[in-house]
Amino acid sequence: MKTVDFTLEMYSQICQALKPYHVLAVVDFLSMKIEKPFTIIRHDVDRCISNALAMAKLESKYGIISTYYFRYPYTYNKEVMSEINSLGHEIGYHYEVLDKTKGRYQKAIELFKEELEIFRKDFQVVTICMHGNPLTKWDGRTLWDKYDMQKLGIIGETYVSFRDKNVKYLTDTGRTWNNAFQFKDTLGKKQINVKNSKELVNLLKAKKYHNLYILTHPERWAFNSLNYIRGYSRDFVFKTGKRVIGMIK
Repeated sequence: MKTVDFTLEMYSQICQALKPYHVLAVVDFLSMKIEKPFTIIRHDVDRCISNALAMAKLESKYGIISTYYFRYPYTYNKEVMSEINSLGHEIGYHYEVLDKTKGRYQKAIELFKEELEIFRKDFQVVTICMHGNPLTKWDGRTLWDKYDMQKLGIIGETYVSFRDKNVKYLTDTGRTWNNAFQFKDTLGKKQINVKNSKELVNLLKAKKYHNLYILTHPERWAFNSLNYIRGYSRDFVFKTGKRVIGMIK
């Protein structure tokens, strides 16, 4: 029987295909000397924290450690985050302060410090990730053109710190593994595309690349039928909106 894409059953197949690789959290890649083949796994928790917990538990069964980035206050849930962290996963800050302050950099860095401190009351946060909202005109990464993240105890950012890294980037943005619906969450020429998750599994098994960097959004990976319908419907609406924005641009 065919496995439905963007379900935890399919993600389980991805986890199995990762067995020959050194699977890394973002902090590990940025702070250690890594042997190939490796795969960095990062999850942007934009919504649906229950999906993030289910995915974290599944990864743990396969001995996989990855990074989960949470938005404040939208997906910040100390209890769920603590449970994910207890499985060995890294907890990171999914910041969007330029959007919140409408592009005012001084206010943005002040807000960044405030929210980072909230995270650090309970978690050791040393890596961060921009939340790329396609409906706003600001690019959160430009905050680091003006300020030094290392002075805040941050060792890396998931886009800025990877500009000079030799990695091949894949993301499930838009419920697809190609770049058709990516506006901000890109790494340029480092991007590679596959048609679907099954093709990704085959790519992993073939060991074509030894330096992969994979992004998922847990809301997209369903753990039951109702969860799948909700996720599919939400993605359909978002993809339609992105098509409109793309035509306007």
